[in-house]
Amino acid sequence: MKSLYLHISTACLVLVTCIFLGAGMSHAQTGVPASVSSSIDSANSVIQQADAVSQIQAQIDAHHAQIQKIDSEISLYQQQLDATTNKKKTLQNTLSQISLTIKKTGAVISSTQEKIAATSLELTQLGGQITDKQQLIQNERAGLAESIRSLRETDSSPFVIQALSQAQISDAWRDADSATALHGAIAANVQEVNQQETQLMSIQNQVAGKKADLLGQKKNLQTQQGSLTATKNAQNTLLSQTKQQESAYQQLIAQKKAQEASFEDALSDLQSKLQVAVNSKDITKAGVGVLQWPVDHVIITQYFGNTAFAASGAYNGKGHNGIDLGVPIGTPIKAPLDGVILGTGNTDLVKGCYSFGKWVLIKHANGLDTMYGHLSQISVAEGDIVHTGDIIGYSGETGYATGPHLHFGVYVSSATQILKLGAATNQATPCASARMPVAPLAGYLNPLNYLPAKP
Repeated sequence: MKSLYLHISTACLVLVTCIFLGAGMSHAQTGVPASVSSSIDSANSVIQQADAVSQIQAQIDAHHAQIQKIDSEISLYQQQLDATTNKKKTLQNTLSQISLTIKKTGAVISSTQEKIAATSLELTQLGGQITDKQQLIQNERAGLAESIRSLRETDSSPFVIQALSQAQISDAWRDADSATALHGAIAANVQEVNQQETQLMSIQNQVAGKKADLLGQKKNLQTQQGSLTATKNAQNTLLSQTKQQESAYQQLIAQKKAQEASFEDALSDLQSKLQVAVNSKDITKAGVGVLQWPVDHVIITQYFGNTAFAASGAYNGKGHNGIDLGVPIGTPIKAPLDGVILGTGNTDLVKGCYSFGKWVLIKHANGLDTMYGHLSQISVAEGDIVHTGDIIGYSGETGYATGPHLHFGVYVSSATQILKLGAATNQATPCASARMPVAPLAGYLNPLNYLPAKP
Protein backbone atom coordinates (compact mmCIF):
# COMPACT_ATOMS: atom_id res chain seq x y z
CA MET A 1 0.00 0.00 0.00
CA LYS A 2 2.93 2.36 0.79
CA SER A 3 4.25 1.72 -2.72
CA LEU A 4 0.81 2.53 -4.15
CA TYR A 5 0.70 5.85 -2.29
CA LEU A 6 4.19 6.70 -3.59
CA HIS A 7 3.09 6.00 -7.17
CA ILE A 8 0.00 8.18 -6.74
CA SER A 9 1.93 11.06 -5.16
CA THR A 10 4.62 11.04 -7.85
CA ALA A 11 2.10 10.82 -10.67
CA CYS A 12 -0.03 13.60 -9.22
CA LEU A 13 3.04 15.86 -8.92
CA VAL A 14 3.79 15.30 -12.59
CA LEU A 15 0.14 15.96 -13.45
CA VAL A 16 0.07 19.27 -11.56
CA THR A 17 3.29 20.37 -13.30
CA CYS A 18 1.80 19.61 -16.71
CA ILE A 19 -1.37 21.52 -15.90
CA PHE A 20 0.72 24.48 -14.81
CA LEU A 21 2.65 24.39 -18.10
CA GLY A 22 -0.46 24.50 -20.25
CA ALA A 23 -3.93 23.70 -19.02
CA GLY A 24 -6.34 22.50 -21.70
CA MET A 25 -3.60 22.15 -24.37
CA SER A 26 -2.56 19.01 -26.14
CA HIS A 27 0.74 17.33 -25.44
CA ALA A 28 2.11 18.55 -28.76
CA GLN A 29 1.00 22.18 -28.11
CA THR A 30 2.54 22.28 -24.65
CA GLY A 31 5.65 20.50 -25.75
CA VAL A 32 5.25 17.93 -22.97
CA PRO A 33 7.68 15.07 -23.53
CA ALA A 34 6.26 11.62 -24.27
CA SER A 35 7.72 10.33 -20.98
CA VAL A 36 5.71 12.90 -19.02
CA SER A 37 2.56 11.98 -20.96
CA SER A 38 3.16 8.35 -20.04
CA SER A 39 3.48 9.33 -16.39
CA ILE A 40 0.10 11.10 -16.57
CA ASP A 41 -1.51 7.98 -18.01
CA SER A 42 0.18 5.90 -15.34
CA ALA A 43 -1.15 8.22 -12.64
CA ASN A 44 -4.69 7.88 -13.95
CA SER A 45 -4.31 4.10 -14.02
CA VAL A 46 -3.02 3.99 -10.45
CA ILE A 47 -5.86 6.21 -9.22
CA GLN A 48 -8.44 4.01 -10.94
CA GLN A 49 -6.83 0.93 -9.45
CA ALA A 50 -6.95 2.47 -5.98
CA ASP A 51 -10.67 3.20 -6.45
CA ALA A 52 -11.30 -0.41 -7.54
CA VAL A 53 -9.44 -1.75 -4.49
CA SER A 54 -11.49 0.49 -2.20
CA GLN A 55 -14.74 -0.64 -3.82
CA ILE A 56 -13.84 -4.31 -3.43
CA GLN A 57 -12.93 -3.79 0.23
CA ALA A 58 -16.23 -1.98 0.80
CA GLN A 59 -18.12 -4.93 -0.70
CA ILE A 60 -16.18 -7.39 1.47
CA ASP A 61 -17.00 -5.35 4.58
CA ALA A 62 -20.68 -5.27 3.57
CA HIS A 63 -20.77 -9.08 3.25
CA HIS A 64 -19.14 -9.52 6.66
CA ALA A 65 -21.67 -7.15 8.21
CA GLN A 66 -24.49 -9.19 6.66
CA ILE A 67 -22.93 -12.40 8.00
CA GLN A 68 -22.97 -10.96 11.53
CA LYS A 69 -26.64 -10.03 11.13
CA ILE A 70 -27.58 -13.49 9.86
CA ASP A 71 -25.57 -15.20 12.62
CA SER A 72 -27.65 -13.26 15.15
CA GLU A 73 -30.81 -14.60 13.51
CA ILE A 74 -29.40 -18.14 13.66
CA SER A 75 -28.70 -17.71 17.36
CA LEU A 76 -32.28 -16.54 17.94
CA TYR A 77 -33.71 -19.53 16.06
CA GLN A 78 -31.54 -21.85 18.15
CA GLN A 79 -32.83 -20.27 21.37
CA GLN A 80 -36.40 -20.81 20.20
CA LEU A 81 -35.59 -24.42 19.28
CA ASP A 82 -34.06 -25.04 22.70
CA ALA A 83 -37.24 -23.68 24.29
CA THR A 84 -39.38 -26.22 22.40
CA THR A 85 -37.23 -29.23 23.31
CA ASN A 86 -38.89 -29.93 26.65
CA LYS A 87 -42.42 -29.15 25.53
CA LYS A 88 -45.07 -31.84 25.48
CA LYS A 89 -45.00 -34.14 22.46
CA THR A 90 -47.89 -32.72 20.45
CA LEU A 91 -48.44 -32.51 16.75
CA GLN A 92 -48.39 -28.73 16.72
CA ASN A 93 -45.23 -28.52 18.81
CA THR A 94 -43.53 -31.01 16.48
CA LEU A 95 -44.47 -28.99 13.42
CA SER A 96 -43.37 -25.79 15.12
CA GLN A 97 -39.98 -27.31 15.92
CA ILE A 98 -39.50 -28.49 12.34
CA SER A 99 -40.51 -25.08 10.99
CA LEU A 100 -37.96 -23.34 13.23
CA THR A 101 -35.28 -25.79 12.16
CA ILE A 102 -36.03 -25.08 8.50
CA LYS A 103 -35.79 -21.33 9.12
CA LYS A 104 -32.50 -21.80 10.97
CA THR A 105 -31.09 -23.94 8.16
CA GLY A 106 -32.18 -21.37 5.59
CA ALA A 107 -30.38 -18.68 7.56
CA VAL A 108 -27.24 -20.81 7.78
CA ILE A 109 -27.35 -21.27 4.00
CA SER A 110 -27.66 -17.51 3.53
CA SER A 111 -24.71 -16.97 5.84
CA THR A 112 -22.67 -19.46 3.82
CA GLN A 113 -23.59 -17.69 0.58
CA GLU A 114 -22.41 -14.39 2.05
CA LYS A 115 -19.13 -16.02 3.11
CA ILE A 116 -18.63 -17.45 -0.36
CA ALA A 117 -19.25 -14.04 -1.94
CA ALA A 118 -16.79 -12.39 0.47
CA THR A 119 -14.18 -15.05 -0.23
CA SER A 120 -14.58 -14.59 -3.98
CA LEU A 121 -13.94 -10.86 -3.59
CA GLU A 122 -10.92 -11.56 -1.39
CA LEU A 123 -9.58 -13.82 -4.13
CA THR A 124 -10.03 -11.02 -6.65
CA GLN A 125 -8.32 -8.61 -4.29
CA LEU A 126 -5.39 -10.94 -3.71
CA GLY A 127 -5.13 -11.62 -7.43
CA GLY A 128 -4.70 -7.90 -8.06
CA GLN A 129 -2.06 -7.64 -5.34
CA ILE A 130 -0.15 -10.56 -6.81
CA THR A 131 -0.26 -9.02 -10.29
CA ASP A 132 1.06 -5.73 -8.94
CA LYS A 133 3.76 -7.50 -6.98
CA GLN A 134 4.84 -9.52 -10.01
CA GLN A 135 5.08 -6.34 -12.08
CA LEU A 136 7.13 -4.70 -9.34
CA ILE A 137 9.41 -7.73 -9.17
CA GLN A 138 9.84 -7.65 -12.94
CA ASN A 139 10.78 -3.96 -12.90
CA GLU A 140 13.15 -4.36 -9.98
CA ARG A 141 14.83 -7.35 -11.56
CA ALA A 142 15.41 -5.36 -14.73
CA GLY A 143 17.09 -2.66 -12.65
CA LEU A 144 19.03 -5.26 -10.72
CA ALA A 145 20.23 -6.81 -13.96
CA GLU A 146 21.64 -3.46 -15.02
CA SER A 147 23.36 -3.06 -11.66
CA ILE A 148 24.80 -6.56 -11.91
CA ARG A 149 26.18 -5.78 -15.35
CA SER A 150 27.88 -2.70 -13.92
CA LEU A 151 29.31 -4.75 -11.07
CA ARG A 152 30.65 -7.32 -13.50
CA GLU A 153 32.42 -4.59 -15.42
CA THR A 154 33.91 -3.32 -12.18
CA ASP A 155 34.81 -6.80 -10.99
CA SER A 156 36.48 -7.61 -14.31
CA SER A 157 39.01 -4.79 -13.73
CA PRO A 158 41.73 -5.67 -11.15
CA PHE A 159 41.83 -3.51 -8.05
CA VAL A 160 45.36 -2.29 -8.86
CA ILE A 161 44.22 -0.92 -12.22
CA GLN A 162 41.17 0.71 -10.55
CA ALA A 163 43.43 2.29 -7.93
CA LEU A 164 45.84 3.68 -10.52
CA SER A 165 42.92 5.17 -12.48
CA GLN A 166 41.69 7.14 -9.44
CA ALA A 167 43.12 10.46 -8.35
CA GLN A 168 43.48 9.15 -4.79
CA ILE A 169 43.80 5.61 -3.44
CA SER A 170 40.98 6.32 -0.96
CA ASP A 171 38.58 6.77 -3.88
CA ALA A 172 39.43 3.30 -5.13
CA TRP A 173 38.81 1.77 -1.67
CA ARG A 174 35.48 3.64 -1.45
CA ASP A 175 34.39 2.29 -4.86
CA ALA A 176 35.32 -1.23 -3.80
CA ASP A 177 33.33 -0.91 -0.56
CA SER A 178 30.35 0.43 -2.51
CA ALA A 179 30.49 -2.49 -4.90
CA THR A 180 30.56 -4.97 -1.98
CA ALA A 181 27.60 -3.26 -0.31
CA LEU A 182 25.68 -3.29 -3.60
CA HIS A 183 26.31 -7.02 -3.91
CA GLY A 184 24.71 -7.61 -0.51
CA ALA A 185 21.81 -5.23 -1.13
CA ILE A 186 20.99 -6.89 -4.45
CA ALA A 187 20.92 -10.36 -2.89
CA ALA A 188 18.78 -9.21 0.06
CA ASN A 189 16.35 -7.36 -2.18
CA VAL A 190 15.84 -10.31 -4.51
CA GLN A 191 15.27 -12.64 -1.55
CA GLU A 192 12.75 -10.29 0.05
CA VAL A 193 10.77 -9.84 -3.16
CA ASN A 194 10.67 -13.60 -3.74
CA GLN A 195 9.47 -14.18 -0.19
CA GLN A 196 6.69 -11.62 -0.61
CA GLU A 197 5.48 -13.29 -3.80
CA THR A 198 5.58 -16.73 -2.16
CA GLN A 199 3.59 -15.45 0.82
CA LEU A 200 0.95 -13.89 -1.41
CA MET A 201 0.59 -17.07 -3.45
CA SER A 202 0.26 -19.07 -0.23
CA ILE A 203 -2.53 -16.76 0.98
CA GLN A 204 -4.36 -17.09 -2.33
CA ASN A 205 -4.16 -20.87 -2.11
CA GLN A 206 -5.53 -20.77 1.43
CA VAL A 207 -8.45 -18.58 0.43
CA ALA A 208 -9.15 -20.80 -2.61
CA GLY A 209 -9.24 -23.80 -0.29
CA LYS A 210 -11.59 -21.98 2.04
CA LYS A 211 -13.85 -21.14 -0.88
CA ALA A 212 -13.97 -24.80 -1.88
CA ASP A 213 -14.87 -25.75 1.69
CA LEU A 214 -17.65 -23.19 1.78
CA LEU A 215 -19.06 -24.36 -1.54
CA GLY A 216 -19.16 -27.90 -0.20
CA GLN A 217 -20.82 -26.72 2.98
CA LYS A 218 -23.40 -24.80 0.99
CA LYS A 219 -24.24 -27.92 -1.00
CA ASN A 220 -24.63 -29.95 2.17
CA LEU A 221 -26.84 -27.35 3.80
CA GLN A 222 -29.06 -27.08 0.75
CA THR A 223 -29.53 -30.83 0.82
CA GLN A 224 -30.31 -30.63 4.52
CA GLN A 225 -32.93 -27.97 3.90
CA GLY A 226 -34.50 -30.20 1.27
CA SER A 227 -34.61 -33.02 3.79
CA LEU A 228 -36.30 -30.83 6.37
CA THR A 229 -38.81 -29.56 3.83
CA ALA A 230 -39.67 -33.14 2.90
CA THR A 231 -40.10 -34.00 6.59
CA LYS A 232 -42.37 -31.00 7.11
CA ASN A 233 -44.45 -32.05 4.09
CA ALA A 234 -44.78 -35.51 5.63
CA GLN A 235 -45.97 -33.96 8.87
CA ASN A 236 -48.47 -31.81 6.97
CA THR A 237 -49.75 -34.97 5.29
CA LEU A 238 -50.07 -36.48 8.75
CA LEU A 239 -52.17 -33.49 9.80
CA SER A 240 -54.42 -34.09 6.85
CA GLN A 241 -54.71 -37.80 7.61
CA THR A 242 -55.63 -37.13 11.22
CA LYS A 243 -57.91 -34.24 10.23
CA GLN A 244 -55.68 -32.07 12.39
CA GLN A 245 -56.89 -33.82 15.49
CA GLU A 246 -54.41 -34.03 18.34
CA SER A 247 -56.16 -37.14 19.63
CA ALA A 248 -55.52 -38.92 16.33
CA TYR A 249 -51.84 -37.96 16.51
CA GLN A 250 -51.52 -39.29 20.06
CA GLN A 251 -53.27 -42.47 18.94
CA LEU A 252 -50.68 -42.88 16.17
CA ILE A 253 -47.83 -42.48 18.66
CA ALA A 254 -49.45 -45.10 20.88
CA GLN A 255 -49.75 -47.40 17.86
CA LYS A 256 -46.05 -46.92 17.09
CA LYS A 257 -45.14 -47.87 20.63
CA ALA A 258 -47.33 -50.96 20.50
CA GLN A 259 -45.93 -52.01 17.13
CA GLU A 260 -42.42 -51.44 18.43
CA ALA A 261 -42.97 -54.18 21.01
CA SER A 262 -44.31 -56.52 18.33
CA PHE A 263 -41.36 -55.80 16.05
CA GLU A 264 -38.80 -56.26 18.80
CA ASP A 265 -40.41 -59.59 19.71
CA ALA A 266 -40.17 -60.83 16.11
CA LEU A 267 -36.63 -59.49 15.73
CA SER A 268 -35.55 -61.12 18.97
CA ASP A 269 -37.04 -64.43 17.82
CA LEU A 270 -35.16 -64.15 14.54
CA GLN A 271 -31.89 -63.30 16.28
CA SER A 272 -32.12 -66.36 18.49
CA LYS A 273 -32.97 -68.67 15.56
CA LEU A 274 -30.32 -67.47 13.16
CA GLN A 275 -28.02 -70.39 12.46
CA VAL A 276 -24.97 -68.21 12.07
CA ALA A 277 -22.04 -68.93 14.30
CA VAL A 278 -20.07 -65.93 15.45
CA ASN A 279 -16.42 -66.85 15.52
CA SER A 280 -14.57 -64.91 18.19
CA LYS A 281 -11.75 -64.42 15.70
CA ASP A 282 -14.15 -62.49 13.47
CA ILE A 283 -14.91 -59.93 16.17
CA THR A 284 -12.86 -56.81 15.59
CA LYS A 285 -10.73 -55.92 18.57
CA ALA A 286 -12.21 -53.07 20.55
CA GLY A 287 -10.31 -49.81 20.53
CA VAL A 288 -10.87 -46.12 21.03
CA GLY A 289 -11.23 -44.36 17.68
CA VAL A 290 -11.66 -47.46 15.50
CA LEU A 291 -14.83 -45.67 14.35
CA GLN A 292 -15.71 -41.97 14.37
CA TRP A 293 -18.96 -40.53 15.69
CA PRO A 294 -21.66 -40.38 12.98
CA VAL A 295 -22.90 -36.99 14.25
CA ASP A 296 -21.06 -33.82 15.26
CA HIS A 297 -22.89 -33.17 18.53
CA VAL A 298 -23.19 -36.32 20.63
CA ILE A 299 -26.10 -36.81 23.03
CA ILE A 300 -26.69 -40.46 23.95
CA THR A 301 -30.34 -41.04 24.83
CA GLN A 302 -30.19 -44.86 25.02
CA TYR A 303 -27.18 -47.07 25.63
CA PHE A 304 -26.33 -50.57 24.39
CA GLY A 305 -27.36 -53.78 26.08
CA ASN A 306 -29.42 -54.46 29.18
CA THR A 307 -30.07 -50.91 30.27
CA ALA A 308 -32.64 -49.94 32.87
CA PHE A 309 -34.99 -49.10 30.02
CA ALA A 310 -34.49 -52.56 28.52
CA ALA A 311 -35.03 -54.17 31.92
CA SER A 312 -38.34 -52.36 32.21
CA GLY A 313 -39.63 -54.43 29.28
CA ALA A 314 -38.35 -52.55 26.24
CA TYR A 315 -36.72 -54.47 23.37
CA ASN A 316 -38.56 -57.60 24.54
CA GLY A 317 -36.22 -57.75 27.50
CA LYS A 318 -33.31 -58.78 25.27
CA GLY A 319 -31.38 -55.55 25.53
CA HIS A 320 -30.79 -52.73 23.08
CA ASN A 321 -28.76 -53.78 20.02
CA GLY A 322 -27.25 -50.33 19.43
CA ILE A 323 -27.19 -46.84 20.87
CA ASP A 324 -29.59 -43.96 20.27
CA LEU A 325 -28.25 -40.46 19.61
CA GLY A 326 -30.61 -37.55 20.19
CA VAL A 327 -30.40 -35.17 17.22
CA PRO A 328 -32.84 -32.78 15.52
CA ILE A 329 -34.57 -33.85 12.31
CA GLY A 330 -32.32 -33.20 9.32
CA THR A 331 -28.99 -33.60 11.13
CA PRO A 332 -26.32 -34.85 8.69
CA ILE A 333 -25.32 -38.46 9.39
CA LYS A 334 -21.72 -39.27 8.50
CA ALA A 335 -19.84 -42.48 7.69
CA PRO A 336 -17.65 -43.38 10.71
CA LEU A 337 -15.08 -45.15 8.53
CA ASP A 338 -14.36 -45.94 4.88
CA GLY A 339 -16.63 -48.63 3.51
CA VAL A 340 -19.19 -49.83 0.97
CA ILE A 341 -22.96 -49.39 1.22
CA LEU A 342 -24.20 -52.95 1.72
CA GLY A 343 -27.86 -51.99 1.58
CA THR A 344 -30.55 -49.39 2.22
CA GLY A 345 -34.25 -49.69 2.88
CA ASN A 346 -37.45 -48.18 4.20
CA THR A 347 -39.64 -50.38 6.37
CA ASP A 348 -42.32 -47.66 6.41
CA LEU A 349 -43.21 -48.75 2.88
CA VAL A 350 -44.74 -51.87 4.45
CA LYS A 351 -48.14 -50.78 5.72
CA GLY A 352 -48.47 -51.07 9.47
CA CYS A 353 -44.79 -51.86 10.01
CA TYR A 354 -43.07 -49.63 12.53
CA SER A 355 -39.44 -50.68 12.88
CA PHE A 356 -36.22 -49.09 11.58
CA GLY A 357 -37.95 -46.80 9.08
CA LYS A 358 -35.34 -45.58 6.60
CA TRP A 359 -32.05 -47.40 7.22
CA VAL A 360 -28.51 -47.72 5.81
CA LEU A 361 -25.95 -50.50 6.35
CA ILE A 362 -22.22 -49.94 5.67
CA LYS A 363 -19.67 -52.75 5.38
CA HIS A 364 -16.17 -51.80 6.54
CA ALA A 365 -12.90 -53.55 5.73
CA ASN A 366 -12.07 -54.22 9.40
CA GLY A 367 -14.81 -56.83 9.93
CA LEU A 368 -17.48 -54.42 11.17
CA ASP A 369 -20.82 -53.36 9.69
CA THR A 370 -22.51 -50.18 10.91
CA MET A 371 -26.26 -49.59 10.75
CA TYR A 372 -28.26 -46.34 10.86
CA GLY A 373 -32.01 -46.28 11.53
CA HIS A 374 -34.94 -43.82 11.65
CA LEU A 375 -33.49 -41.55 8.93
CA SER A 376 -35.58 -38.89 7.23
CA GLN A 377 -33.55 -39.07 4.02
CA ILE A 378 -31.05 -41.51 2.51
CA SER A 379 -28.26 -39.97 0.41
CA VAL A 380 -26.47 -43.14 -0.74
CA ALA A 381 -27.30 -46.29 -2.70
CA GLU A 382 -26.26 -49.94 -2.49
CA GLY A 383 -22.72 -50.39 -3.81
CA ASP A 384 -21.60 -46.81 -3.20
CA ILE A 385 -18.11 -46.34 -1.77
CA VAL A 386 -18.02 -43.92 1.15
CA HIS A 387 -15.19 -42.37 3.09
CA THR A 388 -14.93 -41.27 6.69
CA GLY A 389 -17.07 -38.16 7.18
CA ASP A 390 -19.14 -38.56 3.99
CA ILE A 391 -22.82 -37.74 4.49
CA ILE A 392 -24.94 -40.87 4.04
CA GLY A 393 -28.30 -39.43 5.05
CA TYR A 394 -30.17 -37.22 7.50
CA SER A 395 -31.74 -38.00 10.86
CA GLY A 396 -35.48 -38.24 11.36
CA GLU A 397 -38.14 -40.15 13.27
CA THR A 398 -39.26 -42.75 10.75
CA GLY A 399 -40.19 -46.26 11.83
CA TYR A 400 -41.30 -46.69 15.43
CA ALA A 401 -39.41 -43.58 16.58
CA THR A 402 -41.65 -41.24 18.56
CA GLY A 403 -39.03 -38.52 18.60
CA PRO A 404 -36.14 -37.53 16.32
CA HIS A 405 -33.01 -39.60 16.93
CA LEU A 406 -30.45 -41.85 15.23
CA HIS A 407 -30.26 -45.56 16.00
CA PHE A 408 -26.60 -46.53 15.52
CA GLY A 409 -25.60 -50.18 15.54
CA VAL A 410 -22.30 -52.03 15.12
CA TYR A 411 -22.47 -55.61 13.83
CA VAL A 412 -20.02 -58.45 13.22
CA SER A 413 -19.78 -58.31 9.45
CA SER A 414 -19.45 -62.06 8.86
CA ALA A 415 -22.64 -62.73 10.84
CA THR A 416 -24.84 -59.98 9.37
CA GLN A 417 -27.55 -60.58 6.77
CA ILE A 418 -30.19 -58.45 5.08
CA LEU A 419 -33.44 -60.43 5.27
CA LYS A 420 -37.19 -60.13 5.18
CA LEU A 421 -38.29 -60.50 8.75
CA GLY A 422 -41.16 -62.92 8.08
CA ALA A 423 -39.21 -65.19 5.74
CA ALA A 424 -36.78 -66.03 8.52
CA THR A 425 -39.22 -66.29 11.46
CA ASN A 426 -42.39 -67.56 9.79
CA GLN A 427 -44.28 -65.16 12.04
CA ALA A 428 -47.26 -63.22 10.72
CA THR A 429 -46.43 -59.69 11.87
CA PRO A 430 -46.99 -56.29 10.24
CA CYS A 431 -43.25 -56.25 9.45
CA ALA A 432 -43.12 -59.76 7.96
CA SER A 433 -42.33 -58.48 4.46
CA ALA A 434 -40.02 -55.69 5.61
CA ARG A 435 -36.38 -56.03 4.55
CA MET A 436 -33.73 -55.09 7.12
CA PRO A 437 -30.25 -56.03 8.43
CA VAL A 438 -30.16 -58.63 11.21
CA ALA A 439 -27.58 -60.67 13.09
CA PRO A 440 -27.56 -63.29 15.87
CA LEU A 441 -27.47 -61.89 19.38
CA ALA A 442 -23.71 -62.44 19.60
CA GLY A 443 -23.30 -60.46 16.37
CA TYR A 444 -24.31 -57.17 17.95
CA LEU A 445 -21.43 -55.17 19.42
CA ASN A 446 -21.38 -52.21 21.76
CA PRO A 447 -20.62 -49.15 19.58
CA LEU A 448 -18.99 -47.38 22.52
CA ASN A 449 -16.20 -49.99 22.47
CA TYR A 450 -15.11 -48.64 19.06
CA LEU A 451 -15.90 -44.93 19.21
CA PRO A 452 -13.75 -42.09 20.57
CA ALA A 453 -14.47 -40.82 24.06
CA LYS A 454 -17.66 -38.81 24.12
CA PRO A 455 -16.73 -35.21 23.28
